[in-house]
Amino acid sequence: MTQEEVLQAPVNFWGEHPATEAEYYAAQGAEGESSYFSTPDDGAGARRLFTRAWRPAGGKRPRALVFMVHGYGNDISWTFQSTAVFLARSGFACFAADLPGHGRSHGLRAFVPELEPAVADLLAFFRSVRRREEHAGLPCFLFGESMGGAICLLIHLRTPPEEWAGAVLVAPMCRISDRIRPPWPVPEILTLVARFAPTLPIVPTADLIEKSVKVPAKRLISARNPMRYTGRPRLGTVTELLRATDELGARLGEVTVPFLVVHGSADEVTDPAVSRALYEAAASKDKTIKMYDGMLHSMLFGEPDENIQRVRGDIIAWLNERCTPAATS
Repeated sequence: MTQEEVLQAPVNFWGEHPATEAEYYAAQGAEGESSYFSTPDDGAGARRLFTRAWRPAGGKRPRALVFMVHGYGNDISWTFQSTAVFLARSGFACFAADLPGHGRSHGLRAFVPELEPAVADLLAFFRSVRRREEHAGLPCFLFGESMGGAICLLIHLRTPPEEWAGAVLVAPMCRISDRIRPPWPVPEILTLVARFAPTLPIVPTADLIEKSVKVPAKRLISARNPMRYTGRPRLGTVTELLRATDELGARLGEVTVPFLVVHGSADEVTDPAVSRALYEAAASKDKTIKMYDGMLHSMLFGEPDENIQRVRGDIIAWLNERCTPAATS
């Protein structure tokens, strides 16, 4: 992609019209809002997370709450919104926050030296939403894309099993596969160097947009995201992801939450074989896996529209089967 091509892409991910976000939501049968959430002071000072909410239009009571987590280098204000708006139009209230070091939240861009504080911050935000009077009695689901899928599983493993009605995991990064994991002793060397220079953006990586997004026109839209991190991964972030996914890989058998995992067979960013390993190892009594032949990593935006509709349909069917009946008023 050339700089000229990127600059010619639409100002908004949905195109030139409607002109505003509010008009786009209304045209899609949804409502949305954004705000900042201050995390509890854990001794290191309170942190501010940029958050968004998407709801069914007209003040309709939602069927359930869906708490969404984005992936590495991404944020909740660009193409991530397309899925949230679709779910809101389908009767679900969705909530998400930019992870620390991402989007409009606090922190150095794409620097996540520890996932535990990020998990704690997200959980504090999600629970603050759940406590609202208007949400009493509604089932709550986790929804994570890529690294966000890993974070959803970490949240599940750190909370009571009855807290979540289920989880939707989209191409989750729940273990680094042997196929793409750096060979020994590279991880050990990275870990050692990261102790002295954790913020250095020097880890070589392929262009994630090229590997994730199949439709050329949608690659341009993804690249136009003003909040997207375009630098190389930082040492501290890479070593923490290796550590966290090693933990998850060793604890797949402890997963008990009902879940749907969807993955494209041609994904080169996260390994579909790892999703199969999750499905086979998890202790969940209610678990479903859907593999989509030829699809890449960005299943909910970067594919041709007919492929996106197929994946969306499977997700909505799974959620609807696990919800209370829709309200009649």
